[in-house]
Amino acid sequence: MISEYQRLDPRIQKWIFRQGWSDLRELQKKTIPPILAGDRDVLISAATAAGKTEAFFLPACSAVANIQSGFSILYISPLKALINDQYRRLESLGDALEMPVTPWHGDIAQSKKLRAKKNPSGILLITPESLEAMLIRSSGWLKQAFAPLVYIVIDEFHAFIGSERGMQLLSLLNRIDHILGRVNNPVPRVALSATLGELKKVPLSLRPNQRLPCDIITDSLVQATLKVQVKGYLEPRLSTGKEPLPSAETQICHDIFRLCRGDSHLVFANSRKRTESIAATLSDLSEANIVPNEFFPHHGSLSRDLRETLEQRLQKGNLPTTAICTMTLELGIDIGKVNSVIQVTPPHSVASLRQRMGRSGRRGSPAALRMLIAEHELTPTSGIVDQLRLQLVQSMAMIRLLIGSKWFEPADTRQIHYSTLFHQILAIVAQWGGVRADQLWSQLCMDGPFQKVGSNNFKILLRHMGERQFLTQLSSGELVLGVEGERLVNKYTFYAVFSTPEEFRIVAGNKTLGSIPVDSPLLPEQHIIFGGRRWKVTDIDSDKKVIYVEATKGGQPPLFGGEGMSIHDVVRQEMLAIYREGDYRITVGEHKVDFADTSAISLFEEGLHYFNSNNLSSECFIQQGQHVYILLWLGDQILNTLSALLLNSGFKTGSFAGVIDVEQTTVDEVKRVLAKMLRAGLPSEFHLAESVPEKFLEKYDEYLPDVLLTEGYGLRAFDVEGVTRWLGKHL
Repeated sequence: MISEYQRLDPRIQKWIFRQGWSDLRELQKKTIPPILAGDRDVLISAATAAGKTEAFFLPACSAVANIQSGFSILYISPLKALINDQYRRLESLGDALEMPVTPWHGDIAQSKKLRAKKNPSGILLITPESLEAMLIRSSGWLKQAFAPLVYIVIDEFHAFIGSERGMQLLSLLNRIDHILGRVNNPVPRVALSATLGELKKVPLSLRPNQRLPCDIITDSLVQATLKVQVKGYLEPRLSTGKEPLPSAETQICHDIFRLCRGDSHLVFANSRKRTESIAATLSDLSEANIVPNEFFPHHGSLSRDLRETLEQRLQKGNLPTTAICTMTLELGIDIGKVNSVIQVTPPHSVASLRQRMGRSGRRGSPAALRMLIAEHELTPTSGIVDQLRLQLVQSMAMIRLLIGSKWFEPADTRQIHYSTLFHQILAIVAQWGGVRADQLWSQLCMDGPFQKVGSNNFKILLRHMGERQFLTQLSSGELVLGVEGERLVNKYTFYAVFSTPEEFRIVAGNKTLGSIPVDSPLLPEQHIIFGGRRWKVTDIDSDKKVIYVEATKGGQPPLFGGEGMSIHDVVRQEMLAIYREGDYRITVGEHKVDFADTSAISLFEEGLHYFNSNNLSSECFIQQGQHVYILLWLGDQILNTLSALLLNSGFKTGSFAGVIDVEQTTVDEVKRVLAKMLRAGLPSEFHLAESVPEKFLEKYDEYLPDVLLTEGYGLRAFDVEGVTRWLGKHL
């Protein structure tokens, strides 16, 4: 019987031998038959460094080895850095087959692109944005260059699912099938990822119209060894005349310096500001200790040169290097082997934690993760968030879900993404020069990724685009670009559908306090935390991008206010389970595994004592002085909804870390108003979204008709059904 290995092209067999591999991995053997079949989609889900890239390219390159002209494999990546990386990895495989590999994105030299344009062949590595530019500017050339296309492979597929870029990508793939005349026998799609929740639903996200069957291939053999530790730190109260104690961040930096010096590590700090401040402190510590600096920041706002120099230093691995980074090093850039991953403050999600953890422990050594979590020293005025030690318990819950339950967040595929639909209408009209409305409807909504959009709303959008001169209708009935449409499409920024959240300045009186991205609902009268103080929002000026605030009284603010993180229901439910069990450890067989240091254990015990003494196992509404705290133990969407309902009923409300804080009222009063609302029937998500002044979340939201903007925002920010269920149970 012929083995999987023998089904590969002889030149690839030689290449494998030259790599010194004794055998292919189980995952790589499993993918050979379905990829060689070339008549289905394939989903390859396996841990970081499990050999997914080769699992696809070895059989795919065997299948296309004899195609001489035109691109036969299209590889799409969410990151330019990942393209540069895959180019390095694929070069020798391409050489073995005399198959060119062409990287194509904004930073690639024009000369290289011109060569590929004259003589397209082999493998093209590209981002969605460059592919969009190609379809709009050179669709005639693309039709010829992609004529022999056999596979489309998408790397880090989880980064696309349920996002604006994901909708654009699916639309681009549809448009390629259209241009090549392959709507009925489409080009097979292969998705690679290390972090896919609810695997069985993913094929729908890869091809919404399900024209081809999809094989799901996972790596059943990988049993990685994991080393995990949570370390607790105390943020001292303001000094009382004695020798001031070092701040929690200073203590954390000293530990990072001690733990990381002399080796390579990744330190994830959730915000750019914290990334910079930790990197600066570590650089100062190196200077003070008269040792070379090996700590460098890495985030999206840094120049390309600084980022790439650091990536190369990590890849070479000859100098000890620790990168202090935001999400930028979370995806699969090959940074060689790092000894451990350190997470400062809880991550945004369990999925993100899994992705980060996968960056360490490559080449056979165990993956090591440390979470460094700071909590405020308690004072008589400490609030409930600090008393419960919620930051610490959230971190413990995430580790339990990751390791104990092997759970992480599934992608949110319920969103409609009208902003991306607006963009794709303009892009398709620009690509073809003119299109009929029914063709747009069938390509984007009937058969395309926007299947949640009804024909009525599609008509509202087209009519609005006509009124605002984004589109014009010719006497033949065809739609062409209007004056405003031309203006948008001709901007070099048009090809990207994502934008970074708008930063709004926070102004108190005539003083600017700083700026924050607005990525969760903000309403006048809402209470927020900024710069370690409490503020009341007095007004929001969307045109000038300013939030006006005034100082407000209240106890000491918690250490972390919502940094726009959207925490999932399951995480908060796991936190509640930890408090109720009085135990955060992970059960493995007969044993319980402890992963907290002594400081984290004593902080946990403080939180547990507060939970038990306030009877929070059964009590969700707590009165403290003039404040009522509501603990839902549910995700941020339900939290936002209940906060908005209370604000609309005239209460002074803020929410932090999963706790709603209602000021100057009583439990009875809050319950009475909520019960009355419940009897009358809660307003819809649409109705709640109407009262949010700043609804622009996605790049083209500002050009949408109000009714669609409000519908999209309501769906993203609120969950009325979830709140109705919770109130029904707890009132």
